[in-house]
Amino acid sequence: MSQFATVKIEDGIAVISLNDGKANAFSFAMMEALNACFDEAEAKADVIVMTSEGRAMCAGFDLKVMKEQPERVGDMVGMGGKFLTRVFANDKPIIIASPGHGIAAGGLLMLSADYRIGAEGEARYGLNESAIGMVLPPYGYDLAAFKINNKYLDICFVGAELIDTPTAIKAGFLDEAVPADQLMARAMEKAKAFQALHPKAYAGNKRLVRGATTDTMIAGLADTSGLSVNV
Repeated sequence: MSQFATVKIEDGIAVISLNDGKANAFSFAMMEALNACFDEAEAKADVIVMTSEGRAMCAGFDLKVMKEQPERVGDMVGMGGKFLTRVFANDKPIIIASPGHGIAAGGLLMLSADYRIGAEGEARYGLNESAIGMVLPPYGYDLAAFKINNKYLDICFVGAELIDTPTAIKAGFLDEAVPADQLMARAMEKAKAFQALHPKAYAGNKRLVRGATTDTMIAGLADTSGLSVNV
């Protein structure tokens, strides 16, 4: 795998790690690497755990593209939407073990997984697009409406407020938080619990819960071509 993401599979559990040496932004290269990792994980593993190196799980889309190549923003956001839909609709259980920030596209990644574990500390989670001059793509709202506690929807989606880890649990970006040195151990414990479930029943029930939202997300991907951002 590339320098942007790696996958290791052991005992039926795939661990995909983001590591671009910076904020693990959703650049074209990062998303290409992630899709390659998912190809392997889906073929060989029962459960997929996503984590990252550094202080951020993912801090958003590639700002360099947004600032310097505005004509490519639609393509980048569309590629991101396809990947997030892949995560959201995946037949396999997807766990995120987040060591740090999940902001903008990183916040959407948190919303797309089945189970989200954060490291206790100074991390911030949220959707700050209103602060950077961007209207979220339709799939962003679909994920937010599916996972974010309605009490926090205006605050986090419209108001661009970045929230701390305890609040992220209340809002719906995380399911639990543990000390940083226990993050991966807890993720593997949860992965083994998912692994014990009947895979076809799990996939079928997941489709029942997420199928309508998945269809809406796919339909909305056609609306990303004209996106722009003021940064």
